[in-house]
Order: sequence, then structure tokens, then C-alpha cells
Amino acid sequence: ASPYRAAMLHAEGLSYALDGDRDHADAVFAHTYDLATGFGALPLAALTLAERFLLATERDDWPAAESLSRRAVEVVEAERYDGYWTSALVFAAAARAAAHRGHMHAARLYVKRAARLRPLLTYALPVVSLQALLELARAYLAVVDPAGARAALEQAQGILQQRPDLGTLSAAADQLQSRLGQIVVAELGASSLTTAELRLLPLLPTHLSFPEIGDRLFISRHTVKSQVNSLYRKLGVSSRGEAVDRMAELGLHADRASTPPGAGWLSGEDVDGSGNDEPEDDQ
Repeated sequence: ASPYRAAMLHAEGLSYALDGDRDHADAVFAHTYDLATGFGALPLAALTLAERFLLATERDDWPAAESLSRRAVEVVEAERYDGYWTSALVFAAAARAAAHRGHMHAARLYVKRAARLRPLLTYALPVVSLQALLELARAYLAVVDPAGARAALEQAQGILQQRPDLGTLSAAADQLQSRLGQIVVAELGASSLTTAELRLLPLLPTHLSFPEIGDRLFISRHTVKSQVNSLYRKLGVSSRGEAVDRMAELGLHADRASTPPGAGWLSGEDVDGSGNDEPEDDQ
């Protein structure tokens, strides 16, 4: 009767999955879903459906996979869990499912939703974070965005450096890296933003100066300027105002739910970008 039982069963299911025992993993995840739903742990319920999606795709059972993905997205959207770290795998799976159906526009939209959660995916929660990043890399490749796939895989490799013994996921990362190595990767593009740049992104449409942004993110002013210059290069812009406009064009404005803690959005203020550029040394 413990409220933590569903979470423990999810961990047990992961252990089977990492060991390559798909049948046991799927059975445990099915039980996990029932318990999570019963206890009202809906973010975990949606995550568990996404776990079962991964197992279904490994069996090449796409009808089941698409049904599981659709149910997972319904849970997330009904309860507005867009900003939860557990939703990264849900959106990455939905992107891949949409791409498999040939719905590339929908796939790209789900990729963007998953990518916004990349800063929350760390070695502190290594297994699901790595699963989400690898699935996101697969989705990027499905929508023909190798730069995005490379960024996701670089983040995944960072997790593997900290947590190297993650069963089948290590081999899956190597396989994706090999596949990506056969593709000529473009250097520029919003999808190639690093995790640090993604953390910075929501702060650009605010009136915070570079030193103030550094204080919010606990990094130096020099680091902020370096990351901003890299971000400008990838977005193909030369100023903060242009970057804000470009973010709007690309749908990169995160909502409050997906803003990292302490990001400091200025409530109620509209930023048009044009009057927000201070001299470079003063920003």
C-alpha cells in the first residue's frame, strides 16, 4: 500500500530493460502503470507508457507503440505536465511515432517540446535521462536534423561518462553515434544548442543584463557572453533583439512550466526585442 511502490516497480522494470529482458520489463511496466494511475502519480504513469513504447519499437510492433505514445501524450497534455522531466521521454517518443507515420510537422513540434526539457536531463537521473536523449536523437534523425541528433548524443555521452554502466543503453548510444558519423552534420541551427545555451535561452526575452543573467545561473559574466555569442551564431543573428525575434519564429519561447528553476521570467512584460539591446560591454 506504499505510495512509493509504483516508483519502485518502475525501477525494477528499468533493471530488466537494461539487462535486455524485454518481456519481464514490459510486464512490470504494465503493473507500474496500473499502480501509478491508482495512486494519482500521473507523470510516472505517462513515463511508464513511454517506457513500454520503447519496448514495442524494439519488437517492431508499431501499432502498439503508437497507441502507447498517444496515451502518454494524452496524460501529459490533460494535466499540463509539459515542464516535468518525465515528459521528455514522452515527447521524444511521440516525435518518433509521428515521424514513423509520416507526419513530419507533428514530429518536429514534439521534438521541440522534448528539447526544451534537455536541461533537466542529467546524470543525477541517469537511466531515464539517457533514454530520453537517445530517443530524441532518433527523432532528430527521423526528421532529418543531424545537428540536433549530435547535440542530444553529446549530452548523452556526458551522462555515460558519469554513469558508464547502464546496460543496453551504452550499446544503443554507440550505435546511434556510428549512424550519425555516416552523416554530414551541419554546424548551425537551433537544434544544435548545448544544454548550457538552452538554460540561457529563456532569459534573453527578459530585461536582465548579462551580469544579472550570470547571477541567476551562477555563472560568470564572461561565460554568459561566450554562451550568448555561440547562441547568436547558431541562430544566425547578431544581436539580442534579433535573437528574441528568431526565437519567436522558431517557437523557442518556453512557457512558465518548462522554464528552469530560478530562470527569472519577468511576469506581465512584453519584450519586442528592438529596444532591448544595450552596448555589448554593458549587457
